[in-house]
Amino acid sequence: MGKGGGCVPSKSRAPLGVPNNEPPTPRGVAGLTPVEQNDNTTFSGSFEEVRSSTQNENLKIFIVFHSMYGHVEGMAKRMKIGVDGIDGVEGILYRVPETLSQDVLEQMKVPLLDEEIPIISAAELVKADAILFGFPTRYGSMSAQMKAFFDSTGGLWKEQKLAGKPAGFFVSTGTQGGGQETTAWTAITQLVHHGMLFVPIGYTFGAGMFKMDSIRGGSPYGAGVFAGDGTREPSETELALAEHQGQYMAAVVKRLVQA
Repeated sequence: MGKGGGCVPSKSRAPLGVPNNEPPTPRGVAGLTPVEQNDNTTFSGSFEEVRSSTQNENLKIFIVFHSMYGHVEGMAKRMKIGVDGIDGVEGILYRVPETLSQDVLEQMKVPLLDEEIPIISAAELVKADAILFGFPTRYGSMSAQMKAFFDSTGGLWKEQKLAGKPAGFFVSTGTQGGGQETTAWTAITQLVHHGMLFVPIGYTFGAGMFKMDSIRGGSPYGAGVFAGDGTREPSETELALAEHQGQYMAAVVKRLVQA
């Protein structure tokens, strides 16, 4: 069973249903002190806080992405157009930090980055009213660069600073069977631990979701693009789906805040 005891009941623990006079001792995680809570505690993502803090300014949707050859970045820029199309909502582009050295990037023939898009830190996420995360797949999961960024949000997780914030995903894969759904699906665990609200697009794109006359990335989880060997550019249908996702998320966030 191992040291954790598994399913074996502890001799020092009261049976289920029997009151225990001793208050439970919170258990931390590997060196982290459990978050102290009281009756007056409200998580930072509550819509009451969002409403009061955005009465006189636009709601902000952060579009946070990792893009190596430009496919995800292209969708992110089109997604911003969709967000900005909803009155009172603003899309802001951010890039996650790169984890590969410049030498490795040059050997991989990675193009130069758009320097107008700033690199985001984990602490900045709390300023967003909602977040759209974009990344390429690596064997059906997010890229290591995006995973490293999520791993850096431990301080926010500890205090549940992102709890209640809506979030969504958009992805890039090399092939049709390369993870258009699983790349987003496996990323949901990140949102769950933060207490964030996953907002998929479902089939709100309408007839565009059912077109079979051309190759198209994307799924009910979110927008997507097929990169092929890296030379294929996003199609207009794929970019339109990205724009739709931005517009849809903006409308959902605005509706939640006004509720």
